[in-house]
Amino acid sequence: MSAAARTLRVPGRHGYAAEFSPYLPGRLACAAAQHYGIAGCGTLLILDQNESGLRVFRSFEWNDGLFDVTWSENNEHVLVTCSGDGSLQLWDTAKAAGPLQVYKEHTQEVYSVDWSQTRGEQLMVSGSWDQTIKLWDPTVGKSLCTFRGHESVIYSTIWSPHIPGCFASASGDQTLRIWDVKSTGVRIVVPAHQAEILSCDWCKYNENLLVTGAVDCSLRGWDLRNVRQPVFELLGHTYAIRRVKFSPFHASVLASCSYDFSVRFWNFSNPDPLLETVEHHTEFTCGLDLSLQSPTQKYS
Repeated sequence: MSAAARTLRVPGRHGYAAEFSPYLPGRLACAAAQHYGIAGCGTLLILDQNESGLRVFRSFEWNDGLFDVTWSENNEHVLVTCSGDGSLQLWDTAKAAGPLQVYKEHTQEVYSVDWSQTRGEQLMVSGSWDQTIKLWDPTVGKSLCTFRGHESVIYSTIWSPHIPGCFASASGDQTLRIWDVKSTGVRIVVPAHQAEILSCDWCKYNENLLVTGAVDCSLRGWDLRNVRQPVFELLGHTYAIRRVKFSPFHASVLASCSYDFSVRFWNFSNPDPLLETVEHHTEFTCGLDLSLQSPTQKYS
């Protein structure tokens, strides 16, 4: 799992999310904020990776902290960010200008945005501290519908890579929820932790398997066919788990990052599941992604 670390420091910015481009090897996006997102502006960094390290290809400024980023699934230049002012921003990396479009409906911080990966769909889903989830078509200037049911802030919204129109959400109300865009009601509610859940992800190889990461420092796997008990639990982080991602190359491998400054790699099918602990960071580690092109590339 080990790979050489390449570091880029951007003074005055704290990274919140990272995502590799699904199109261009070595290109990735980072959503960042000033002052740990409490106040100040945000920056979207488009980075290119080569043998000499990381370089900034392009950067975009926003008037509030940026907390998540997702690439378009039908245009290699387009991506979406979300911010502390309750808005989403649509950017074009081929143009050194402001956002193409701004979607402003949430009334509090938007902490998560994801672009659907299933064929035939061009939809985005966003989750906010206002306890709502909104569905968007990027060609339409307003949301298509709003999902309600969570009883606290929403930290994570992730599309199923398998099931069209299906997504998961994780919240401070300690639940993982599964939704269907054909109905504004929730399909499944999983009381996944006795703590705030900050992240969730869908297994790339199993449409019924998800993982959650929480303030209780644990990762738990959930089989949607029977959610009474987790199918695995991974322990080792010493502070809240900020983000978790399944591997696109290995069915039982995942990665997590935490406020304990570390990134950990796991194989939940092993008796001793911890594969590696990486401690390159000197501050809270909030963003994490695994490259779709290379099994050895990961970014945090």
